[in-house]
Amino acid sequence: MNGVTGRMGYRQHLVRSLLALRDQGGLDLGDGTALWPEPVLVGRREPALRAIAERHGLAHWSTDLDAVLADDTVEIYFDAQVTSARERALAQAIAAGKHVYTEKPVSTGLAGALELARLARDAGIKHGVVQDKLFLPGLLKLKRLVDGGFFGRILSVRGEFGYWVFEGDWQGAQRPSWNYRAEDGGGIVVDMFPHWEYVLHELFGRVTSVQALAATHVPQRWDESGKPYDATADDAAYGIFQLEGGAVAQINSSWAVRVHRDELVEFQVDGTEGSAVAGLRTCRIQHRAATPKPVWNPDLPATEPFRAQWQEVPDNTGFDNGFKAQWELFLRHVALGTPYRWDLLAGARGVQLAELGLRSSAEGRRVEVPEIAL
Repeated sequence: MNGVTGRMGYRQHLVRSLLALRDQGGLDLGDGTALWPEPVLVGRREPALRAIAERHGLAHWSTDLDAVLADDTVEIYFDAQVTSARERALAQAIAAGKHVYTEKPVSTGLAGALELARLARDAGIKHGVVQDKLFLPGLLKLKRLVDGGFFGRILSVRGEFGYWVFEGDWQGAQRPSWNYRAEDGGGIVVDMFPHWEYVLHELFGRVTSVQALAATHVPQRWDESGKPYDATADDAAYGIFQLEGGAVAQINSSWAVRVHRDELVEFQVDGTEGSAVAGLRTCRIQHRAATPKPVWNPDLPATEPFRAQWQEVPDNTGFDNGFKAQWELFLRHVALGTPYRWDLLAGARGVQLAELGLRSSAEGRRVEVPEIAL
């Protein structure tokens, strides 16, 4: 597990996924046996690695990636490093014959992402990319509606994502400073467009074109040591995505917006038969037969309780941590050979959309998104 000293690598992947699996007695493989994950912590900061290992009673950690990859007892390489370091490390792990599972984006460019997928195919190893938002309760409920035909013909998808990330001077920033430096692989397009690609692809249809505007709204920030630096990466992006089948998606992503919605991300889906608004955990619906008939009158205050006119979609099942749920699927894929479709080629589609989104913004035009294959 490379990059476990970072926020996502530590909280979501180590503590809430693999250690949670150990706490429940391992992963039940369904035949009376359990898979027991044994993490090997890898990173550059020896004191941080040692502290994490001691905190959780883990025996294995190292600052020497080469040595870990040369260890035949290590079967899976996981990467949660900064984006700029990921492609090289994944290629190294594939060359060492390890199965690979990785955070996204898998690379800073499409050519590199496709090369990783080719290397993995030729090496015959198993490979997967984190696509965690598909496992969120709100989006699982939304998928239930799509699969059940609730919407009729889907017309549009509107998404709002983001929150205010403090500049780092008078209040500490909630995100590492590298996120705001393009030279270090930062930028909200590179970070979030891969998410929007798999969400749109899985739920509504493949993205066939993109028109985007990327912006750097906050040009100066302060790093972890309190020093000012120029923010060279985009901190907001406004995208319009044409989907296969005719629906249109519009998604705003921003680290320079204050939240006035129920959750940090929300998607509204409108169809001929009904609409839904889904967040991280909740999903609300309004069917065609229950749609009110408001009249626009700017001379009088609104009297309709618009939010109260929507119905909550019930859980109907228990929802586990999304990262843990996907880890379980990938571990079963490695151990049992069960199907797993979120591979490095799926990760490359996300990189492609980010790359074309940035091109669209730079050139001020709509850009087609061709299908990719190995």
